[in-house]
Formats: sequence, structure tokens, C-alpha cells
Amino acid sequence: MKLGFIGGGNMAQALITGLKSQKFSMQNITVVELEANKRAELEHAFGVNTSAELAKIQACDVIVLAIKPQQLPQIAKTLAPQLKNQLIISIAAGIRLADLSRWLGGYNTIIRAMPNTPAQIQAGVTGLYAMPNVSKMQIALADQVLSAAGTTLWLDSEEKLDAITAISGSGPAYVFYFIEALHEAALTLGLNESQAKQLSIATFKGASLLADASDTPITTLRAQVTSKGGTTEQGLLSLSDSKVKQAIVLAAQKACARAKTLGDELSQT
Repeated sequence: MKLGFIGGGNMAQALITGLKSQKFSMQNITVVELEANKRAELEHAFGVNTSAELAKIQACDVIVLAIKPQQLPQIAKTLAPQLKNQLIISIAAGIRLADLSRWLGGYNTIIRAMPNTPAQIQAGVTGLYAMPNVSKMQIALADQVLSAAGTTLWLDSEEKLDAITAISGSGPAYVFYFIEALHEAALTLGLNESQAKQLSIATFKGASLLADASDTPITTLRAQVTSKGGTTEQGLLSLSDSKVKQAIVLAAQKACARAKTLGDELSQT
């Protein structure tokens, strides 16, 4: 498989890092990137081919659109004449397949994906949805590319990608926000900077690993830590009084709504 990336930013680099760890040939990857410094960095770090010319990517079997949503309409219109039977994978948030297909001149061999930033350490999760005429072989190729950065979740409707964006796409920021809060709390309780960082991160990591390894429902795991009249109960009562759970749910709903709005805005292009 010859693989092309349009855009050489963080997510493209995360996917390339994962593919490299799986012994994928770096000489079979071409990255189209306008910034000369970034092209040099990509060549040095990974040994991939780079170019500033979009035409260099037309020989690829799979093309990953790893650019900002606002850049996609113009790039897609420029790319359209060069397409034959390549698989297109878009990782742009909010961009609907119908609009991308339109910008590509009616081309419909497209998969839409939503990875997240833990892909940078091959611990990401990616939601994917394929247009109806994408072949099983092409779906397998897409899974190979995206699973290099973590786990994959195939969806039965494109609409669910807005929810994926809100939960796993934006979710790492919520997690970092909570870690920040634990870190700050540790400092106010007299721990030093190093101790606060170690405890806040390790606690979140350990709890997540336990939840992943256990068949026990999350609610039960929480209850197992919460002794009647104990310290954890007091902390959770404070969180409940502050409506923290409702705030997190609302945050995800707001993120999902923004993903839909972004799609609406760019569909007018």
C-alpha cells in the first residue's frame, strides 16, 4: 500500500509514528506539506517522502486528509481532478461526507474518521464511517492505518461521528482539565509540584486501567472506593452538590452541537 497524507501536523505524525512502529515502510508514505521546515522535520524524523505539490500524491492508494476543516473545501477541489480509484480518509472535524464528495466532484470512495490526541502515543481511539460503495478491502486498509494509533470503532451512521467528536475527540481535554484540578488541589493541601503532578496523573491512569481491565460496572467501581461516612464520600458529595457530573454531560452536548454547527457552516462552501 502506498499511503499519502495531505498535511503533516500532529495527527498525521501520530499516525505515521504508529505505522513506523508496526514496520510499515516509510518509503511508501508521501506527505504533502507547504511548510519547508516541517517537510525537513518529517523527512528527518520518519524517512518519509515529502512534497509541496499536491500532484505528488496521486500515485497513492490511500490519501489521508489531515488538514483543518476550513482548508478542506479548496484542497478538495484542487485534488478532485487527480483522483481515480484511491481511498480518501478525512479526519477533519465536522466535515460531512456529502459535502466532501461534492467538493471532490462527486467522488464517493471516502471514509470519515475522528481520531484523538492520545494517538500520539498509540493510545488513541478513532471512530470511522464509510460511504456505502467503499469496498471491504478499502475498509481493511483504513483500519490498518487508523489502528496504528490505537483502537478503532466503526459506526453504522455518519451522524454518530458528532458524538464521537464530543466524547473521544474532545474528551482528552476534559481529562486534562480534571487532572489540572487534582494537581491544584494537591498543591493547596501542602504537596510540592513534583508530588502533585505524580499523584494526579498516576491516580487518573491507574483508575482508567482498572476500569478497562475489570468487568465490573463503572458505577460499582466508584461505590467500592466510597465507604459510608468516609473521606471519599465527603469528596463525592461536594462534587454532587456542585453538579459536576451534569456539567460534564453538558460540556459534551455543547461540543457535539458545535461539531454539527461547524458542518452546517462549511456545507455552505
